[in-house]
Amino acid sequence: MNINVYTESTPNPATMKFIVNKLLINGSADFATKESAEKSPFAKELYKFSFVNGVFFASNFVTVTKTEGTDWEDIEAILKEFVKGAVESELKVQLEEQAETVDFEGTDTEIKIQQILNDYVRPAVEQDGGAISYRSFEEGVVTVELRGSCSGCPSSTITLKAGIENLLKRMVPEVTEVVSEAL
Repeated sequence: MNINVYTESTPNPATMKFIVNKLLINGSADFATKESAEKSPFAKELYKFSFVNGVFFASNFVTVTKTEGTDWEDIEAILKEFVKGAVESELKVQLEEQAETVDFEGTDTEIKIQQILNDYVRPAVEQDGGAISYRSFEEGVVTVELRGSCSGCPSSTITLKAGIENLLKRMVPEVTEVVSEAL
């Protein structure tokens, strides 16, 4: 199979999505630090580049966060070539498969919230190179975790409040607020 890689910018200027024509992982995997990449040969190799500051995988893409003071025009082609080679040589994203399952649990309200996040929010967030996970629902407050390009993105607060919170309030009257768990 001929591997093609193309890039897409994300709302976070520090991250870039490298999209390939092959499934890399079922679910997602976040390697926000060099230390966390020990279980990912692919991420570990990416961290060998001094300008890599974060690695996140989901379905058919890897989102790379660059260090401050580095320009995408200087590193984009290098990373594109690396990703192509890594995928062609079948470098593993994770040593052991830890696929995220889509089993919703909790009260009827919690299940409804998780279903909405999965069906409506997750695809949009993945488009921007990130991921969202449901954490809890207590006293009207939904707590989520944002990863990938969403982590530290200037517009993630707007996405959270204007997008996700409004959607959930409209579809689940018990929801009064949506907050993001700090990483």
